[in-house]
Amino acid sequence: MRFLFVGDASNLHNTLAWALRQQGHEAVVVSGGSAWMDTDRDITLRRKPGKWGGVCYLARLVSLLPKFRGYDVVEIAGQVFLGLRPEKIMRVFNYLKRHNRHIVLSALGTDYNYYRACHDGHTFRYSDYMIGDMPSPYVGSDEYHAQHQENWDKPPMRALSRLITNGVDGVAACLWEYYVTYRPLVERTIHAGIPIDTDSLTMRPLATEPAKVKFFLGLQSDRMAIKGTDRLLEAAQRVQDRFPRQCELTVVENVPFKDYVRLMRDSHVILDQLYSYTPATNALLGMAQGLVAVSGAEPEYYELIEERDNRPIINVSPLIEGDIDARLEWLIAHKSQLPALATASRQFVVKHNAAPLVARKHIELVASLQGNGL
Repeated sequence: MRFLFVGDASNLHNTLAWALRQQGHEAVVVSGGSAWMDTDRDITLRRKPGKWGGVCYLARLVSLLPKFRGYDVVEIAGQVFLGLRPEKIMRVFNYLKRHNRHIVLSALGTDYNYYRACHDGHTFRYSDYMIGDMPSPYVGSDEYHAQHQENWDKPPMRALSRLITNGVDGVAACLWEYYVTYRPLVERTIHAGIPIDTDSLTMRPLATEPAKVKFFLGLQSDRMAIKGTDRLLEAAQRVQDRFPRQCELTVVENVPFKDYVRLMRDSHVILDQLYSYTPATNALLGMAQGLVAVSGAEPEYYELIEERDNRPIINVSPLIEGDIDARLEWLIAHKSQLPALATASRQFVVKHNAAPLVARKHIELVASLQGNGL
């Protein structure tokens, strides 16, 4: 089949396209490289700052549109898959739907549907926006207002969401959170997971207990509060201050994707997200290399992927005061378990997130749209 991926996030579509090519399909990725991550793509479509940057971006998009026709599948990276206003994205979506056989939504980030699920009081116990029935620290922060989060609930974004939700043929969710958001809305919604190129990520051997526990934290300067990275950083710094001889902390910020993957290799533990039920790309990349992930890994996620035996992720909860500190201190006190946890982490990613497996789920989704068995 012929796949066109429009947009990307944290290299998800690029990795998926690579796996599809390995299985004999044609796959083209159009993206801006996930901003400073500079991830690989086949066609570059990147918006530069300013009004003139917007004009050039739109002109390039219009010139490319004739090439975005005749595909079996178009997968869009979220509802806001282009750097345009909602009304312009709607026109492009209609064009893609009209000139291609199927269109699938990769549910991989915030949109109106997820935003509403976070606020409905019953879908999640906690989220980026709410901790129980109280706003999260992210809400009201400078970051929240700088990202214009209030726009998710305004009429233009509602209209865009309604068009795409009703117009896509299927949804491939990369996280449990997006799966439970879309399952009631789109009949053919699957949990595909995040594809990881496990073949290219060799495990760093950890044969014995390390003298020091090396923590690693990668920051996205414009997304610290929404991911809870600010609270993870503060907790890690407190623990380092209390146990300077038993641990050390490495922090990198806004590093290109390939450098980021390389830099984490010398650590033992990767700190990822606080408000997630599911390990995301950073955690999985680390786990594939034998790092232990401190992230989200709630029972709902393990139940969805039917994993009952190997649960190596150190789950941190925003609902429990002091939970992050306690989990990090546990890792220091039990560093003898790091070699076993490292091996279990690698095995987990190979079993659930190896790129060929995730690609197969996307192929099966498309086959169900076509009414074909595989």
